[in-house]
Amino acid sequence: MKRFVLAVALAAVSLAPAVAQPPPAAPAAAPVAETPASEQARRLLQAFTTGDDASFLAAIKAIDPNTRRKPEEWLEMRQNLAKLQFHALSQATPTHAEILVYDGDREDWARLVVDVQAEPPHALTAMSIHMARRPDDVPATPKLQPPELIAALKERLTHDAATGDFDGAVLVAQRGKPIFQAAYGEADREHRTPNAVETQFRFGSMGKMFTAIAIMQLAQAGKLDLDAPLGRYLPDYPNAEIAQKVTVNNLLTHSGGTGDIFGPQFDAHRLELRDPKDYVALYGARGPEFPPGSNTSYSNYGFMLLGRIVEAVSGQSYDAYIAQHILAPARMTATGNLPETIKLPKRATGYMGDTGKLKPADDTQPYRGTPAGGGYSTVGDLLRFGDALMDGKLLDAAHLKLLSTGGLTAKDGTFLRYDFSITDGEGRHILGHAGGAPGMNGELRIYPDNSYTVVVLANRDPPAAQKIMKFIGDRLP
Repeated sequence: MKRFVLAVALAAVSLAPAVAQPPPAAPAAAPVAETPASEQARRLLQAFTTGDDASFLAAIKAIDPNTRRKPEEWLEMRQNLAKLQFHALSQATPTHAEILVYDGDREDWARLVVDVQAEPPHALTAMSIHMARRPDDVPATPKLQPPELIAALKERLTHDAATGDFDGAVLVAQRGKPIFQAAYGEADREHRTPNAVETQFRFGSMGKMFTAIAIMQLAQAGKLDLDAPLGRYLPDYPNAEIAQKVTVNNLLTHSGGTGDIFGPQFDAHRLELRDPKDYVALYGARGPEFPPGSNTSYSNYGFMLLGRIVEAVSGQSYDAYIAQHILAPARMTATGNLPETIKLPKRATGYMGDTGKLKPADDTQPYRGTPAGGGYSTVGDLLRFGDALMDGKLLDAAHLKLLSTGGLTAKDGTFLRYDFSITDGEGRHILGHAGGAPGMNGELRIYPDNSYTVVVLANRDPPAAQKIMKFIGDRLP
């Protein structure tokens, strides 16, 4: 459930040491000549990183006088980008510029891309930010052996908890045995209830892991064809084009063009959307955003459709299937999708907003967890999930390999990996998923090559948990 697009884009690999580091020195490569676009890019970066909110909005008005974004949208972007520091101008034409920036708080690199009008005052026409690799001239973060890693992690977490930047729980395990687990901050600020390692945290899109595994289990049982169109399993699906052209593989790779669920319709019907059928009733008539297989776009609705396929093929409700075929074999007793109306004594309250301006995120949350995410779990349960997956309790070896390395070859020849694994900047293969929405953030990483499992959950906005995950991942031996 990625609703913090810029935060997630930067935080998928993010974080910093307890004491902020200065930005690395600029590379020695020949400088790129400045242009009107590069000058506007520098002004935009300066606006994001200096002054108060009023001066920031005034600067944005000068840079982008015809902006379609609301002030609160710009301020949300500023919240995510305020720590960026200029590193180098990498490309520049009169109307286009790209600058490499470094976030010392997240230890992250990104490209700030800006397009402007050709005529003065060169008003902004487009802006985007993308993850970037560490420049070759900047040394990698040193690897640490477990004792040193745990000491550095404790220092980082103590620092972030003291500054109000982290509320959550962290677990690091090697070969299935925890070598570090601890909780920080508060689960309920009103009642001053501290977080604990047993606290249940909402996990956003991490629930997509369960949906993907359920689909693979049905494929393993010979009940489902990954190349089959959606309509084979949902024959009454409202939109014929999606029913006929979008395959299960398209949904698993976000290449079906099925769109998102968040927006005005979700806001208007949030408490009425109680199971996957309700989402299909609301969104099922719309057509694809692009020809299926021709592009990729993160689709929460696509995973909602996978949940409906699980129901149609298994004959069980989504929650009943997940409970029987994933949670029970993995011995996950603190994980679920129960409605927000049911008060769970160990479920943390999610808090949204800046440190010092936090408020409960209750009014933004879905009625209950869904096939696209939004459920809850603990760090211990997610460790047990990872162990069960790797031990063959959820999938056989062939289908685990398929889920972790397989995917779909797009029409242009691009290989699209299933939404269950990544390869980090060092080439390490990692299984798992992250998730984030207002008041919730989490990530599970399973490192098959060195048998580490890391779980970070937080009851705060992204990238609270993913920053800590980045810190750990960069230092894992």
